[in-house]
Amino acid sequence: MDRLTSAARLMIVSDLDHTMVDHHDAENLSLLRFNALWEANYRDNSLLVFSTGRSPTLYKELRKEKPMLTPDITIMSVGTEITYGNSMVPDDGWEAFLNNKWDRKIVTEETSKFPELTLQSETEQRPHKVSFYVQKDKAQDVMKTLSKRLEERGLDVKIIYSGGMDLDILPQGAGKGQALAYLLKKLKSEGKLPNNTLACGDSGNDAELFSIPDVYGVMVANAQEELLQWHAANAKNNPKVIHATERCAAGIIQAIGHFNLGPSTSPRDVMDLSDCKMENFVPAYEVVKFYLFFEKWRRGEIEHSEHYLSNLKAVCRPSGTFVHPSGVEKSLQECVTLFRTCHGDKQGKQFRIWVDQVLPVQVGSDSWLVSFKKWEFSVPTLLWSTKKSKQKFL
Repeated sequence: MDRLTSAARLMIVSDLDHTMVDHHDAENLSLLRFNALWEANYRDNSLLVFSTGRSPTLYKELRKEKPMLTPDITIMSVGTEITYGNSMVPDDGWEAFLNNKWDRKIVTEETSKFPELTLQSETEQRPHKVSFYVQKDKAQDVMKTLSKRLEERGLDVKIIYSGGMDLDILPQGAGKGQALAYLLKKLKSEGKLPNNTLACGDSGNDAELFSIPDVYGVMVANAQEELLQWHAANAKNNPKVIHATERCAAGIIQAIGHFNLGPSTSPRDVMDLSDCKMENFVPAYEVVKFYLFFEKWRRGEIEHSEHYLSNLKAVCRPSGTFVHPSGVEKSLQECVTLFRTCHGDKQGKQFRIWVDQVLPVQVGSDSWLVSFKKWEFSVPTLLWSTKKSKQKFL
């Protein structure tokens, strides 16, 4: 959070599986649309928060499988772990807070008495979370009895059922909603309370996110019945919470537009990526657009035309420079000229390019230094970039 010196323009707090990430979208198009929108318009002055039920292990596995952006803050294990930045530095204050009236040993003792509960994998067992599978028709009775027994043992816990099978036991102060409330309180104490916050989810463990005051919410179109039932009982008259008509990340984009939180047209939805109006020049947007053009060029979705290349060159002055992670520098106009050699070489293939952590810094009256990470996806191989590239617009 130290990256921003003032309040974030927008903070998006999103669940991952079936919310930000659509596991039924083989080409990840809705996620890539969101990525382009965020990096082009929001990254440098807003906060991206992933709030997932996944443990750190499974979260890192998902990042290897899907074209996900790097969040500023990661909330994992159903709101029991909060970490910051690329290094995922844990919030020690949050961990100390969760220790109140929590004893993991007692939880495991009592749950062992329920044959209906099947322990989840070891990676999903965390210091402040014990997770099981339970059949849907037995969940409510188990939760009611177990809650009473743990209370009798002196614990104050929260039992969350989601996904039609997952049962998580947490400290009462934990959960996605409480983690978000904690973050907002922390940001406010630093004088950085976001101008707007949008919470996004699809299942029962996301319901708490929509209960935080002054937070906008979107249930994506594919939201599960348990969340829709919660909404009908608790928030159907709340105009700040909507049920999107679009799935997953596309529903998040829809909510940004619905609530007028900022730009909601992804660069991936712009037809002519070679057009540039210099009077409205936005460095981050141009970097995103540059690589989207390169992707479409290599996929053969753009005709081989000097007109397009000339327009692209107009984005940069002759002194514009691309700095490779190795330190090698090359003229941006020379890079564009080299496009001629690779037109359509990925035609008919699953090939995508996206950029992450696009951060522009003005270094002169008419010059910018833009650092970013460039990623490529090409079936059957994922090609990952491990170093930042830099682009100078002069």
